[in-house]
Amino acid sequence: MSTTLSDRLRELIEPLVSSQELDLEEVTVTPAGKRRVLRVVVDSDDGVQLDTCADLSRTVSARLDESDLMGEGEYVLEVTSPGADRPLSEYRHFVRATGRLVKFHLTPDAGAEELVARIEAVDEDGLDLEVPGVKGRKPKQRRLPLKDVARARVEIEFNRKNASADRTQNEEEA
Repeated sequence: MSTTLSDRLRELIEPLVSSQELDLEEVTVTPAGKRRVLRVVVDSDDGVQLDTCADLSRTVSARLDESDLMGEGEYVLEVTSPGADRPLSEYRHFVRATGRLVKFHLTPDAGAEELVARIEAVDEDGLDLEVPGVKGRKPKQRRLPLKDVARARVEIEFNRKNASADRTQNEEEA
């Protein structure tokens, strides 16, 4: 049996999240003055709509009201999707980041400390990357085993060239 509050909350909330075809990414409880904040982070392959978060918030709130997990003290429930800068740590995160520019911090065994590249494809063993060319050089293709990734985070791109062409192509493929 789970002993931490976050683990017990996860057990309570996960079936509700799964029933909406979402992934439960995180459950945290943090103090905020006299109250606590219960933050539930969810995601899916197609992203999460605001209406979905609102529906799930009502469902989770009702279920919490039926239980005594949060005790008698006041708390605020937040149901949200992960931010653009959240770490990529699970296989599904890398799949969802396909086409995005990512900053990788590599393990010492990988021979480099840091790498910025665009994820082109993902499979169980690793990532196919396009490493941007520097100073007019052509981009290079690189294979990166998942075991060589210590940390990774999507880089926000404001002026991505061909972004609209990529979106059109992705929409046609879907």
